[in-house]
Amino acid sequence: MLTKKQITEIREHLHSAQNPLFFFDNDADGLCSFLLLQRYIERGKGVSIKSFPSLTQEYFRRVKELNADYIFILDKPSVSKDFFNEARQINIPIVWIDHHATDLKEIPDYVHYYNPFFNKLKTTEPVTDICYQITSKKDDLWIAVAGCIADNFVPDFYLNFKKKYSDLSLDSKNAFDIFYKTEIGKIARIFNFALKDKTTNVIHMLKFLMKIKTPYEVLEENSKNYAMHNRFNEINKKIQKLIEKAKQVEINHEKLLFFQYGGNLSISSDLSNELSYIFPEKIIVVVYITGTKANISARGIKVKNIILNAILDLKDSTGGGHENAVGAKVKIEDLEIFRTNLIKLIK
Repeated sequence: MLTKKQITEIREHLHSAQNPLFFFDNDADGLCSFLLLQRYIERGKGVSIKSFPSLTQEYFRRVKELNADYIFILDKPSVSKDFFNEARQINIPIVWIDHHATDLKEIPDYVHYYNPFFNKLKTTEPVTDICYQITSKKDDLWIAVAGCIADNFVPDFYLNFKKKYSDLSLDSKNAFDIFYKTEIGKIARIFNFALKDKTTNVIHMLKFLMKIKTPYEVLEENSKNYAMHNRFNEINKKIQKLIEKAKQVEINHEKLLFFQYGGNLSISSDLSNELSYIFPEKIIVVVYITGTKANISARGIKVKNIILNAILDLKDSTGGGHENAVGAKVKIEDLEIFRTNLIKLIK
């Protein structure tokens, strides 16, 4: 958890910001973190970050276009030095809230950085949970729960949510049970998939979500949220087809499910999550082929070290994330070496 001092400081930053710009990771945890803070101060705009793993310099143009007076970075493990340098040149404050194990040496001293992983009591709760510690708005309880379970985390306040929205929840301590079997889980999945839509639809969704009062306004399909539901249905069908294909290769290794796919849509994180739920005893590695790169999403007990060691000697490879959930990139020509390394490490 954040300390009381840290929470007070972040609230002061939020109240000082008259036209803040929130950069958030392109998933439900990032989106819900943004919504909690924006709805708390009732001002500011949000931009979802699709670059991996860093928030790159190219996004800084949005700061200038929107004439922002404050930058908030949510749920990103890395930010490029060039982005920081541009902010430094115009003397704009940066508040960065995260939960990844980041290299603190890479963070300039003028950035206000908050991460409970580096507190005395090290914790790695989702950024949504951290933001709800800051805002504590009861009306936004459902947003906080949606973001947390999407990041495979059941927060303490889930009990309060269950009492208030018994029809949207179930009695479970397993986040993925809630994520895949309840209506609040469906909302979280709608958020994940809708973020993969074209920019105009994402902007429309953000405006819609900043104003609504209850979770039922997300679930009840209408003209205002039609694009969200349409995208959810479209991607969910693709995921279910790919899962059926992935099940056919699960006999490759008793401890590993290695699944590779292509196409025009990257859904490897969503695929690896659901396959991990179906096969909790296995290391799940989903590879999405795009251009000259292979995007990798892996899930499993202590999978981070396995993946980082598998890509260790591969040129231009990158990787990072949490102990049990990690993303990586390798060149396509190195993919077979990566797979061989992986099998050796898992044995």
